[in-house]
Amino acid sequence: HKNPVGREWRWKTDDPYMIVDEAVKIHVSMIKEAKGIPGVKMDRWKEAHTVRHCALSLVGEPIMYPRINEFLGELHNRNISTFLVTNGQHPKAIDDLIPITQLYVSVDASTPETLDAIDRPLFKDAWDRLKASLKCLKNKGQRTVARLTVVKGWNSDEVEGYAKLIALGHCSIVEVKGVTFCGKSDASNLNMSNSPWHHEVVTLTQNLGKALAKLRAECGGDESSDPIPEYAVACAHQHSCSVLLARVDQFAVDDPVTGKRKWRTWIDYDKFQKLAARKVDDPTFTFGVKDYVADTPDWALFGASEEGFDPTELRHRRKKKHPKYTKYDSSGIPTHDDEGIRLGETEREKLRLMMSEMKKEIGDEASVIETKGGEKNVYDASLMFRSMVVTK
Repeated sequence: HKNPVGREWRWKTDDPYMIVDEAVKIHVSMIKEAKGIPGVKMDRWKEAHTVRHCALSLVGEPIMYPRINEFLGELHNRNISTFLVTNGQHPKAIDDLIPITQLYVSVDASTPETLDAIDRPLFKDAWDRLKASLKCLKNKGQRTVARLTVVKGWNSDEVEGYAKLIALGHCSIVEVKGVTFCGKSDASNLNMSNSPWHHEVVTLTQNLGKALAKLRAECGGDESSDPIPEYAVACAHQHSCSVLLARVDQFAVDDPVTGKRKWRTWIDYDKFQKLAARKVDDPTFTFGVKDYVADTPDWALFGASEEGFDPTELRHRRKKKHPKYTKYDSSGIPTHDDEGIRLGETEREKLRLMMSEMKKEIGDEASVIETKGGEKNVYDASLMFRSMVVTK
């Protein structure tokens, strides 16, 4: 089917209660069909019969639906959490939205020109709408997220601009994620070289944190009448190539035992549902981000050896093919082999010579070459060893 596209709602409006009811029924039906599939764990299979979370994202603009608040309210009535992603083109709808578990605004560019190139928006005033939408986040009260999708060669060098946009909304969280290349398409000019490696996303996120700190200082810090929040890198998930910047005032506390900073970026879903229900009963009641936070597990923290992967889960890797190198120095030269054993200096010198030859061909710095068809190919010698694999 083709997804509807428009600047305003002009289609039949389905009943929100019917949508939720049918969605839950179809979900349960699909889960039942999974019984007996090799590898399915029965405890997980039984648990999956109860819907606990709903992500309104990926396709279309959910916030355009005229009865979105009724839809979200019905999800809450069923104790289903609500994660809604909007492209930031409907600021009034954001303003009118009821409290939800987590509200995302996609920030795909930091200049009007790159926004037009990447998103190809329907509105001529798309840039102004994005800024207005971000400003609306400041007064929402609940968890808000600026979601940045990094596309190398397109929007990966605009850190200061991103900082200014994030500062407009005082977002609770900044989620920085590398774009996933899904193959060639007539609707996209992307190629594999536009997908960043995890370490590149980490560097960009750290630089974004510095840019926000600089902006905060320039605006007077805590002495300002409307201070920009302090942010720090809290979590990372290497498998999904994503890193999290979080507001220190909302998610960080001092550990009474160690005295060190302790992150509380996770969500207490049961507490949120109680708070949302109380809001329905008493419209004058207000609640905020801190009221439903939960401790971040150690394995999800930035810098953890688990790299964001839950150690209680079994990690499945691609059969036979494994990364040839597991660690690298700052210039991209491998330091450890596929078994995690440190490479000898002789082997590393050979690799340095190989990279030196590559740099003679394509240059010392990363370069972007745009084709006639609009593709942007990224060439970077420091990444030449990253994709090498060995067969086991």
